[in-house]
Amino acid sequence: MNIGANQIERARRVSWVGAGIAFGITQIIGLAAALFPNIWMGLFTTDQTVQEMGSLYLRIVAPAYGAIGLGLALYFASQGAKRVLLPVLAGTARMIVAAFLGWSAVLWFGAGLGTLFQMVALGALAYGVLTAAAVLPRRMFFHGREPDDRATQ
Repeated sequence: MNIGANQIERARRVSWVGAGIAFGITQIIGLAAALFPNIWMGLFTTDQTVQEMGSLYLRIVAPAYGAIGLGLALYFASQGAKRVLLPVLAGTARMIVAAFLGWSAVLWFGAGLGTLFQMVALGALAYGVLTAAAVLPRRMFFHGREPDDRATQ
């Protein structure tokens, strides 16, 4: 809406505030899940093996949930700015790290689930950082227009 109204700086500010809120909420959820994984897993299963694997996943991956929240919020902002290429490539990098490198580590190098989950967490962090880096430059929100002076008021 702000981009359409040529309030570019306001659009940028709203995007980053929203991304900060998304990061904070998802990070709190992730930390709670990582600190108390058995409580969360107990809601879904009584199978001890499943609880152990799920708890391992949450202890390793859940602390990276904030990066996913950040990346998703900034991806949606990039849609509003009609500049999705780099954020989409950040999502592709996440998939490559989590799926391909994680799968390769397990299949070819005999790594365990812990290593696979570390690759998933690394992919999540890469997604958040790369999406933020893509959206950070001011030119992300400018399409050959100058910002409206009212946007800074």
